[in-house]
Amino acid sequence: MDLEKQIIVLGLKTRLSRLNTTNLKQILLFSILFFVGGILSSPAHASDSLPYYNSAEFTPHWLESNSTKLKDFHRIPPFSFTDQDGGEVSEKTFVNKIYVAGFFFSTCPGICPFIRTKLNKVQEKFLEDADVKILQHSIRPSTDKVATLKKYANDNGIISGKWHLATGDRETIYSLAKSAYFASEDLGNIQKTDDFLHTESLLLIDQNRHIRGIYNGLNSASVTYLISDIEALKAEMQTMENE
Repeated sequence: MDLEKQIIVLGLKTRLSRLNTTNLKQILLFSILFFVGGILSSPAHASDSLPYYNSAEFTPHWLESNSTKLKDFHRIPPFSFTDQDGGEVSEKTFVNKIYVAGFFFSTCPGICPFIRTKLNKVQEKFLEDADVKILQHSIRPSTDKVATLKKYANDNGIISGKWHLATGDRETIYSLAKSAYFASEDLGNIQKTDDFLHTESLLLIDQNRHIRGIYNGLNSASVTYLISDIEALKAEMQTMENE
């Protein structure tokens, strides 16, 4: 089994994808240390399976899709917001769907445009796939009203029904970000204020609203992993449907 697969099995692929920059020397050293450490024994899990996450530390939990532990495992709770078309977007929008979740605001001059270009690639890749969607929550809902989000969507090639831009009650959005998506605690930098940390993280949510991956939305390699993992989740869904 090649080194990349070993890293995936150990849950390290997610850690590497969350690096703010791609430091080749560090990654090579990191890989070599594990190689020399003698951890190349056969894994107990399929190399293309994805772990589950239930905490801000994003420690991977390797569970079978039919495991009884998933009954009480962390999942994104019910929610209700309004999207750029003025319609309701809720957990019901994503029943039996895979979605990529993130946070932004329309006037952001910094990281948001870069993340948007990466999400455009996800949208393009799965444009004809009704099982894959994108959900971005505005962290400035006081200014990101429906009309503002609609213009933002039109200006940036965001397709209605495929990519939802959500606005709503600020406290509800922030609470969901912190307690459900763990989005304010990137790389263990726990937030010490009541305000929401603007994050570059993208999260992969499966059809049962479980978190299955976290990715750096500024990093092209990380988003490539995201696309690959969406494909893996689709295969997992197909397998479950055929059982």
